[in-house]
Amino acid sequence: MAASPEQFRGQARLPRCASPLSYDLRLRPDLAACAFSGSAAVAVAVSAPTRFLVLNAAELAVDGSSVRFQDLVPSEVVQFEEDEIVVIGFGQDLPIGEGVLKMDFTGTLNDQMRGFYRSKYEYKGESRNMAVTQFEAADARRCFPCWDEPAFKAKFKLTLEVPSELVALSNMPVIKETVHGPLKTVYYEESPLMSTYLVAIVVGLFDYIEGSTLEGTKVRVYTQVGKSNQGKFALDVAVKSLDLFKDYFATPYPLPKLDMVAIPDFAAGAMENYGLVTYRETALLYDELLSSASNKQQVAITVAHELAHQWFGNLVTMEWWTHLWLNEGFASWVSYLAVEALFPEWNNWTQFLDETTSGLRLDALAESHPIEVDINHASEIDAIFDSISYDKGASVIRMLQSYLGAERFQKALASYIKKYAYSNAKTEDLWAVLEEESGEPVKDLMTTWTKQQGYPVIYAKLDGHDLHLEQAQFLSDGSSGPGLWIVPITSCCGSYDAQKKFLLKGKTDKVHIDLTASQNAGGEKGENCWIKLNVDQTGFYRVKYDDELAAGLEKAIKANKLSLMDKIGIVEDSYSLSVARKQTLTSLLRLLNAYRNESDYTVLSHVTSVCLGIDKISVDATPELSRDIKQLLINLLLSAAKTLGWDPKEGESHLDVMLRSLLLIALVKLGHDETINEGVRRFHIFIKDRKTNILPPDTRKASYLAVMRTVTTSSRAGYDALLKIYRETAEAQEKSRILGSLSSCLDKDIVLEALNFMLTDEVRNQDAFYVLGGISLEGREVAWAWLKENWDHVLKTWPSSSLISDFVKSTVSRFTTEEKAAEVSEFFAGKTKPSFERALKQSLERVRISARWIESIRSEPNLAQTVNELLQHDM
Repeated sequence: MAASPEQFRGQARLPRCASPLSYDLRLRPDLAACAFSGSAAVAVAVSAPTRFLVLNAAELAVDGSSVRFQDLVPSEVVQFEEDEIVVIGFGQDLPIGEGVLKMDFTGTLNDQMRGFYRSKYEYKGESRNMAVTQFEAADARRCFPCWDEPAFKAKFKLTLEVPSELVALSNMPVIKETVHGPLKTVYYEESPLMSTYLVAIVVGLFDYIEGSTLEGTKVRVYTQVGKSNQGKFALDVAVKSLDLFKDYFATPYPLPKLDMVAIPDFAAGAMENYGLVTYRETALLYDELLSSASNKQQVAITVAHELAHQWFGNLVTMEWWTHLWLNEGFASWVSYLAVEALFPEWNNWTQFLDETTSGLRLDALAESHPIEVDINHASEIDAIFDSISYDKGASVIRMLQSYLGAERFQKALASYIKKYAYSNAKTEDLWAVLEEESGEPVKDLMTTWTKQQGYPVIYAKLDGHDLHLEQAQFLSDGSSGPGLWIVPITSCCGSYDAQKKFLLKGKTDKVHIDLTASQNAGGEKGENCWIKLNVDQTGFYRVKYDDELAAGLEKAIKANKLSLMDKIGIVEDSYSLSVARKQTLTSLLRLLNAYRNESDYTVLSHVTSVCLGIDKISVDATPELSRDIKQLLINLLLSAAKTLGWDPKEGESHLDVMLRSLLLIALVKLGHDETINEGVRRFHIFIKDRKTNILPPDTRKASYLAVMRTVTTSSRAGYDALLKIYRETAEAQEKSRILGSLSSCLDKDIVLEALNFMLTDEVRNQDAFYVLGGISLEGREVAWAWLKENWDHVLKTWPSSSLISDFVKSTVSRFTTEEKAAEVSEFFAGKTKPSFERALKQSLERVRISARWIESIRSEPNLAQTVNELLQHDM
């Protein structure tokens, strides 16, 4: 039987008998009709006998009559939309060697923020379209037929036909432009070898500002007309980051220029396209007067992350999406390295523990996945752009760097980049280089962290002078998984001067501890008698101390003997152990009490997040104690909040500015009347005079949340006032602050109104998650009913994995009963798609974990008494 095109269906990857060497692409976007046409000439190397060429194409119409390979006319051109491929069949086997494949095609400039799409912007009061690409992970195939897998690297030469008044950008510099009346043809230099997902095109009206690196590379930031001054901060970070990475990776920046563009409609935060990095406006633009300190930090981290990719990802690319973490984990880790160098006063490595925390929280679910995850279909890729690939990935890199030492680690990375430049690598390739350079068993050690999901909790018990350690896989549902890891253990005893390091290779081990040294280190007996494992939280694991050790650490926190990172680690571990029912909520509240004099932003950001978690669960678990628990948590945060007040102080640190915002928001969420009233008072002054400095960007979110707590259906002036500001502002960051507040109302009908507002064309689809993220506990039932009613519309409007997953997570995860989990499962039975399947399973697991935690809290004998004691203590 003659082979047919059908044989290529249902395959995870394209056949390997032919591969592209270079693409010559010509594209003509029609911004008014929201369509485009194009032609491709691809130099292809045929390496094995075949009569078929198989490429990816999706939502494109390939003109069968235009297809040629050299002078051969195909006998059939078949598109399989479900498989996103086009199969070109010929009458006989193709000659081995190089030939050129030509074809014409047409497509739609869609509104789904993927492939070749349109984004709306305003110019001189009227709405216009720009054309933008977003190809990662597998959407280049929506713009031109191609071998759309990272390992098929090729050179790209683009030509664009666009309206002559517009700016047209691509990865490479322009060679020449020719103008024919209303249209111009723009020719770009050929790129070096690169993967399809990094090709980029942006066509629209922009202003730009420009700088240059020490090597003379031109760097530009493009913004909407009139906003270019808001690109200055990002430009400065970009220029300095490129210089820093050039030295760190010991390899020059590979391209002649770098452009960064702010796009009004953008699904992710940013995208590292080679030489043309695209961002949502909130991740690139910074305005001294209109942006908050946390916006500033977000811009710096995002820019450094995307530019790190120019080496880690673009120059050296993962061989397949299984190794996505090589791109994302590394870019996340190294972005902190860059920002630490540029802004040492931000205490950035301590803030890195935010990433580690979110990685640890997700990876404690049975529905997590290994860092290296098998991908069998393009539709599964998007779902792994998650906290495992990014945050756990970055955290295990920090762990490895800390184990090997910074210098050895950097040398090895530079060798790896040199060895695999312009090609592709797998995770094992990185381990091999690191092992060769360091002489350490990197592969054995790291394989336990990347090939199996989860991580251990280390049980620590003191027996005389011996510290007994035992590892078990930590799961939030309280069960114990089968995993075993090679764990880099670090410990210190009574001081940070003498630290022990060793690898825990089996289930158990013991360490000899010299307790006399710590007791002689001054102070009364016992005050320095503490032992801390996982020093500065460099390891990706949790620690459960026996009662004696835990008491010693609690004393050390009160006496301020521990580093910021260790204080964070202890409170995060305790909270998670409490969720998993390995320790009581009662003991967690006692531990929190030791943090009452804390004034550092990095520590308090974790303490407040734990406080808000406790508040949420106690509302459902112990409604009769909930008010007292709220009061206890408020007392914990109040003195630091009072010290800072609402008004900025001359010369205060960046971190204090962030702390003010953090504490005020937390106090509002905990229902602290005084803070709520002050927030409302300032808001009323602000709406009468927007130029007033009574509500700077940093305290606005707290004020907006305070206003929404006082809004009801019968007294809704605050909601309407916020909508008015939303409609009048041109600033994306301000819009997001308001959207994140609207649904936090305690009145269900207002929450419903906010959700319906999100469906109007006043809210960009990219911004839906702000509204979803803000939903109050009081609004969870109405939000779930709303999602069920609007499900078909939501799925159609937000098809990409990250966006649709937000809808599922934010409505489902807030529930805390087995009955609700069953109801949700029943609703989604038969409706599940790969794009949100993982998010749904994880959300249901979270609901069941909460249900079990509640049961356990209700059976704690001393909870009410402890809450009472701690409150008395505060009087």
